[in-house]
Parts: sequence; structure tokens; C-alpha cells
Amino acid sequence: SVREATGGRGVDVVLNSLAGEFIDASLRLLADGGRFLEMGKTDIRDPEHIATTHPDVSYRVYDLITDAGPDRIGRMLGELGRLFEAGVLEPLPLRSWPLSRAREALRYLSQAKHTGKLVLDVPAPVDPDGTVLITGGTGTLGGLVAEHLVRAWRTGHVTLVSRRGPNAPSAKELSSRLEELGAEVRIVAADVTDAAAVNGLIADIDPAHPLTGVIHAAGVVDDAVVTSQTPERLARVWAAKATAAAHLHAATAHLRLGMFVTFSSAAGVMGSPGQSNYAAANAFCDALAAHRQAEGLPAVSVAWGLWAESSDMTGNLTEADLARMSRSGATPMSSERALGLLDAAAEHGGHQLIAADMNVRALATKPAESLPAPLRALAATSAGGAAGRRTAAAADVRPADWSGRLAGLSADERHRVVLQLVRGHVAAVLGHVDTEAVQADANFKELGFDSLTAVELRNRLAAATGLRLPAALVFDYPEARVVADYLLERIAPADGGSAGPDRVDPLLNELARLEAALIGLDVADDASVTVTARLESLLAKWKATRKPAGTAEEKTATERLESASAAQVLDFIDNELGVS
Repeated sequence: SVREATGGRGVDVVLNSLAGEFIDASLRLLADGGRFLEMGKTDIRDPEHIATTHPDVSYRVYDLITDAGPDRIGRMLGELGRLFEAGVLEPLPLRSWPLSRAREALRYLSQAKHTGKLVLDVPAPVDPDGTVLITGGTGTLGGLVAEHLVRAWRTGHVTLVSRRGPNAPSAKELSSRLEELGAEVRIVAADVTDAAAVNGLIADIDPAHPLTGVIHAAGVVDDAVVTSQTPERLARVWAAKATAAAHLHAATAHLRLGMFVTFSSAAGVMGSPGQSNYAAANAFCDALAAHRQAEGLPAVSVAWGLWAESSDMTGNLTEADLARMSRSGATPMSSERALGLLDAAAEHGGHQLIAADMNVRALATKPAESLPAPLRALAATSAGGAAGRRTAAAADVRPADWSGRLAGLSADERHRVVLQLVRGHVAAVLGHVDTEAVQADANFKELGFDSLTAVELRNRLAAATGLRLPAALVFDYPEARVVADYLLERIAPADGGSAGPDRVDPLLNELARLEAALIGLDVADDASVTVTARLESLLAKWKATRKPAGTAEEKTATERLESASAAQVLDFIDNELGVS
């Protein structure tokens, strides 16, 4: 190909460090009068032999140090420098690899895929004399982080950014505390969702103490179930977390930073009821960290669990919210614990890390398939018979045979049993230890129910009874006694009357339990064929005794949806699509 590229002429000079057959191939590439300069040490040829086999080629072995000497090397470098400055010569291509990707770089080098030089770039440390910029810096977490950096990292200069800046409630006290520790503090009011404002922040950093680190701790929450989310709610949460992170990245990508940390959330990797907008924004921050590392830039996105310290974002959590999180295995972290995890994350080298305290015993009591993927291995490794507890827990979530349990009881006794079931789950959702804390005729809203706890109660009762319950259960039946009446009619309707929907529901419930059993059944192929044949036979008998479908009275799904209420639409989605 080299001969073809030169019209068959070949090249004038070969600077060689190869050996074996590659030397012979290079000699053949030389044009008449060409020069072969051998700087290798492993395969030196006899110049007289080369003169015989390649009479029109000059072969010379040389060693730069011994042959040229320091003085001549100096003159050569000076001349090369002038040629580079004049543009006569161009430097070889240079590709930089972060030190964390050294293995990949060496593999690339060994495969000879490169032209020019490969350089391993040692990451810059966080300079104690540089400036660290913290967004959300006057908030609870921002202030804790700033003080930690000054105390533990010996950071001498911090720029704290927030919307209210110096007018934030704790700004003056925080500034005084940091200054007493020896830091120079600058508090700035700025909108980090505005690219121009972020560029201005970076430009205003004192050149005598250049920017050495960025910690993006700003964020807002606007919780609501998915059906209540709006573009405006998403935009507000997205801007404060994701858009601001993107602006900080763009404004600092050309700087040699020691760290770039985004405060993400476990909601983005493990999910959190009512926080779909917040989860999406934090997932962007996780992806941005991966992108930065791929570009050779420092980055780590820390998906935080719950801090014990109350902040602007967690200050509105109720006892019921905290109880719900505790049931999911989340344990609040002390500030000291969380800041220690921040130090560990900064040293880890990974681009996405979860920093959370989890109650592994609580996790181990849950079915593995109900846990977020990052927690399954953690639950599996918990000590003390975790596997047995998970098996028992999995069995517990199978719906009980309530029709059989209530059979033979009086009407009052049946109502008491179902009411106790409802009150027990209401108490659990609200975080009460004793069911006596839930009065049968107390209004759910007055007890503290919101859209999130309403969904949790509906899901709990559906799992316990095997019934398909409407999404608006708590709002349509606003007291424990009323819910118990509704469930009792679904589970064990009173005798008599026509075979209307209420009398068909128990049959549907039995089918739902059968469906759950079939899905969880693990049988051999021949047994599966037998079960399938039996089900098909049963279906055929049912169809043979029913009125043919497609009569004029029946409505299509589209027609039913057009005339449905909002609650009925949610119920349709839940029942038909399996969304909860």
C-alpha cells in the first residue's frame, strides 16, 4: 500500500526500531538512494551484507546519545523547535488517557492502533489553596459539606451559591463559623439554572485561588404520584438538579479540577414513591458523571440515602413518610456518617456510587423480586437466616383464602375480622405500632393520608386479599369501617339476589388467586402440558354455557373509556395493564 501511495517509488528514509521480517519489509520499501537508520538494539544487520542485497540503499546503525553527544543533541533540538514554531514541522498526534483507564490505554498501545504518542494523565488533586464551589451552599447539606471541607480537607477558599445567597437564613452564621476555622468565604446569590449566571460564577473565581472543585448539592422536590405529575412540576425539579449540573459541566470542562461531585439521590437508582420527576433529574446527574469520566474529566455522582439532618428537601417529611421509608429498609444517616461516605466516594474512583444506610434485616424479610436491583445482593448476604426469612416473607404475601376464613362466622364476626385487617394495615402505613390508634370511623384525610399513603394502603389490602381494588379506594371509601364494608361485600357477599357484579366478584377473586399460583408454579414440561389442557377444557365448558360475545348491549373498551370518570380510568389502567 505504501508503494501504491507513492506511485511505486517507495520512501526515502526508514527510522527503524523493529526486528525480524519487519526490517526486510522496510528495506524493500526504500527508493533508490534511500537511507535506513537503525536505532533498535535487538536485530542489528551487517552493513556489508545489506550493501550486497540492497546496493542502492544506505544502512546505518546509530545511538543518539553516544553518536551525537549532548552538544549536538542540543543544537538539533533547537533547530527542531524553530521548525515547529515556523509550522514547517507538526508535532505527532497526542492522545491523553486518564490514569484510571491505564489498562485500556496499554491494551490500545499493544494493539498498535495509535499514531503518535499516548499519555497517561495523572488526575489533579484538590488544592487546599484553591477554591471549591458548592451549589446549595447555604442549605443544610451544603453548609455541612462546606464545614467538613474546611475542617477535614483544609480547604482555604469556598464559594457558596444559592438563590438567596447572603440573605439566606443561615448564611451569616455559616460564614462566621467557616471564617473562624480559617477559610475565606464568598456567598453568592445566583440562579444556577441559568447558563450565563453559571459562566459568571466561574469567571469571578479569584485567579490567585483558582477553582479546584465543584460540589453540586442544590435541588428541589415536588412530590406527587405519576398521575398528578405535570410538565411544570418536572421542569422545576429538572432545572434545579439536571440543568444546573449540565451548566456546571459546560462551564468547567476546560479547567483542571480536582473533583466534580453531584449530589444525586437513591430515588434515581432504587425508586421512591411520588418522586418520578426527582428520580429522572438525578438519573441525569448519574449519566453526566459517566460522560465526564469517559472524557477524562473528574466526576462522581453520589446517590444519597436519607440524612438524619433535616433539610429544605426533607423537612416536610411526616412521621408516616419516615415510617414508610423505614419499612423499605432505609435508615437515616448521621451527618458524621454521611460526610465520611463523601470522603470515601471522592477517593473511590467510580462515577456512580450509592451512599445510604440500609437495614439489611428489614430487606431480608421481603421477597427478592420486590426489592430494587441494587439491594438484592445486599439482602441476600445479610446474616442470620436471611434466605429463610425471605422465603417466609414471600409466602406471607400470597393472598389468604378470605372466603374460607370467613365461612361459618356470623355477620358481625365477619365484619369485625375484616375491619381488624383494614385497621392493621392503616396503622402500618401511618407508622403506628398499635391498631387501637386507628378508630374505625376516623376519616383517612384527618388521620394524615395523602396520595402516596393512599396508594400504599390500596396495594397492601390488594396483596392481603387478592382483590383488584380501585386506585381511588381511600378517597371513595374514606373510613376504615367503610373500607371494611366494601371488602366484605367483595370477599363474601350476602346470600340471595341476582348474579350481578357483586356476586361475580368472589369468582374473579378466586381466578386472581389461581393466576398468582400459576405464575409462581415451577413444574416439569409434561405436568405443564396437563395443566394447560385442563385449563383449556375448563374454558371451553365455560364458553359453551355463556351467551355469545359481541351483543349489542356490550361496549368496546374505547366506548367505556370515553364515558368513564377519572377514578374509573385509573382503575382500568390498574386492572388491565397491571400498573399500580
